[in-house]
Amino acid sequence: MSTTPVLAPVTGRAVALQDVPDPVFSQGMVGYGAAIDPPREVVEAVAPVSGKLLKLMPHAFVVLTPDNVGVLVHLGLDTVALEGEGFTAHVSQGDDVTAGQLIITYDVPAVVAKGLNPIVPVVVMDEREAANVVPTESVFEGADIASGAALFTAHR
Repeated sequence: MSTTPVLAPVTGRAVALQDVPDPVFSQGMVGYGAAIDPPREVVEAVAPVSGKLLKLMPHAFVVLTPDNVGVLVHLGLDTVALEGEGFTAHVSQGDDVTAGQLIITYDVPAVVAKGLNPIVPVVVMDEREAANVVPTESVFEGADIASGAALFTAHR
């Protein structure tokens, strides 16, 4: 079994995944993890783990670790509708990235101005066992978390 520490990709308030106002995330349909409610300012979204940038879209990205743990970072809810507006990528799909490396600049006020929720779900792709993802105290407490701080640990 591998143990993968997953870092917060953005600064903000840690939120339990079941409290994300989107059933696809809150019910673990994509996988389990946690979320971060970012400050209402432009923020830098960083890689939560080291590995290969498997998928890069303007509003989301997936990093696959050497242990084949895929971590999805989704910047805001329903933000695919923005067609890239408010997001600036700094890397390319297929790149090797290091935990903490800048991936996307995220214009949170632009997303809020469009009436969308800017919350950032971070999930282990296709993880079907909630018990395999152990959130940090910050998530349980709804505390502020710094970008690059431990968000949860994934056990595979």
